[in-house]
Amino acid sequence: MNLRKHELIGLHVVVSDATDPSLVGLRGTVADETRNTLIVETAKGEKRVPKHGAAFTFEVQGGTRVAGDDLLYRPEDRIKKAR
Repeated sequence: MNLRKHELIGLHVVVSDATDPSLVGLRGTVADETRNTLIVETAKGEKRVPKHGAAFTFEVQGGTRVAGDDLLYRPEDRIKKAR
């Protein structure tokens, strides 16, 4: 499944890798997305995770890992570019 073509909001996610070590292992639901960040709703509130330099594992089809750099576009532009 190519998640670059799909809406990420509402998907369950785990931060697999990040330049900020405190974000690794963060899990929750994608609440919003901007050009450079994913906003993840966790049990302790919302966390803003930069896409650049991070890797995300989305809990679809048994776990799909996506490099954050592949998602570095506005959501509406990313969906158009992935075609």
